[in-house]
Amino acid sequence: MPPLDLNDSGDPAPRSLGRLHEPVGSEPRRRAEAQATLVETNVPARLDALPWSRFHSLVVVALGVTWILDGLEVTLAGAVAGVLTQSVGLGLTASEVGLAGAAYLCGAVLGALAFGWMTDRLGRRKLFFITLAVYLAGTAATGVAWSGGSYTLFRFIVGCGIGGEYAAVNSAIQELIPARLRGWTDLVINGSFWLGAAVGAGASIFLLNPAVIQPWLGWRLAFMIGAALGLLILLLRRWIPESPRWLMLHGHASEAEEIVGQIESQSSRRLSPEELDRLPRIKLRNRGFTPLTEIYRAMFRLYPRRTMVGLALMASQAFLYNSVFFTYALVLTDFYGLDATQLGWHLLALAAGNFLGPLLLGRLFDTLGRRIMITATYVISGLLLLGVGYLFQKGLLTAEQQTIGWMAVFFFASAAASSAYLTVSETFPLEIRAMAIAVFYALGTLLGGAVSPWLLGTLIGTGNRARVFEGYALGAGLMIAAGLIEWAWGIAAERKALEAVCRPLGAVDD
Repeated sequence: MPPLDLNDSGDPAPRSLGRLHEPVGSEPRRRAEAQATLVETNVPARLDALPWSRFHSLVVVALGVTWILDGLEVTLAGAVAGVLTQSVGLGLTASEVGLAGAAYLCGAVLGALAFGWMTDRLGRRKLFFITLAVYLAGTAATGVAWSGGSYTLFRFIVGCGIGGEYAAVNSAIQELIPARLRGWTDLVINGSFWLGAAVGAGASIFLLNPAVIQPWLGWRLAFMIGAALGLLILLLRRWIPESPRWLMLHGHASEAEEIVGQIESQSSRRLSPEELDRLPRIKLRNRGFTPLTEIYRAMFRLYPRRTMVGLALMASQAFLYNSVFFTYALVLTDFYGLDATQLGWHLLALAAGNFLGPLLLGRLFDTLGRRIMITATYVISGLLLLGVGYLFQKGLLTAEQQTIGWMAVFFFASAAASSAYLTVSETFPLEIRAMAIAVFYALGTLLGGAVSPWLLGTLIGTGNRARVFEGYALGAGLMIAAGLIEWAWGIAAERKALEAVCRPLGAVDD
């Protein structure tokens, strides 16, 4: 049976799926297997050989909803801001609304780091239940907030849950989806943020209409949408098993093989014993956890170029998105005189462009390859932003044309941003995958996303189109630079096993 090459940098029914996450006798087996030092298994190859089935669709729906929830939360928070400053809301000041937004962002960063560390230690499955429960509690509590302080606290809790979801869910998705489809699947899931944004925009148009629902009740019901959706997904996640890759790393190879076997038994095509025997195998040294010092060593000593690529991709897309989407309403109202009641329709248009980009371009990331497509989407979106910004500076666009221009920019930028998450989750070792996602998300948000809304808001406040263009040009330059860094140092990870893209820290040579 050939070893896995580590040198290169049937549909299941719900009832049977329920058995996947807890094989009979799993706990005694785990204790016994933990005594072993080495594990040799073909679990990764078997997972990558699986045809697409209802199981994979369930994984996408039950785990990928994270980005829909994030898009929903961000959109609803912005939509209800006006109501919250009124007496029918909570009577907040503009600074208190801004503080709540900052609390959400801080919660997301801290949640990503804390839950990401726990995900690598305790398992993917435990954490994507915990993080969703935190989100559910926070968003339901937001709907019954009684003061500015309580509202800010609950938004912080919501952010913790969403940030934790990024690490736990991205890890599980990467490790359960076959390698040949990993790129497109990951991009579409990350792009589904904009489905949540569209739902939030549409819901706000209805729930914040005083002719339909009283304002004091409408904004509270808006936050209950996320709680209801999260509760439904909590039930669906019962059918998702623990990542077999995480199990084999922690010495539970037989349980991992049993889970994969149950998925295979319900697949439309099963490998013959001879085919299974020819699949590559990998030998791993068991470990209970990975020390923080080893995480640092992997990111900054073993793979410094990959770290540079990840930081460049994450920070540049965070700057672009936060600079435009936190200020697009100001541009449309201040420079084009658009009625604030019409902003929801423009957001729906932007959401459509953002979702269609990953959906239509995603396949190319698995066929043409990661380096070509990541470089292209970053550079093209940067160049388009320069063009749209120039036309804006010259006053050559209407409000509708400005939105169409942004749609074109974000058609490519959305695929680029989604590929940033794909890159950091597949180019670092199995042992630190969740923590790597968390670190890059946190650093990208802090370096690229924290200052950009303030910067663009300040430039817009000058009323000078040329100054606003300077902000857009900065964002465009960062995207283009990130694309060039990807071209120079990016990894051709398409259609390769995760263990071949990045050798696990505990891999043992024969």
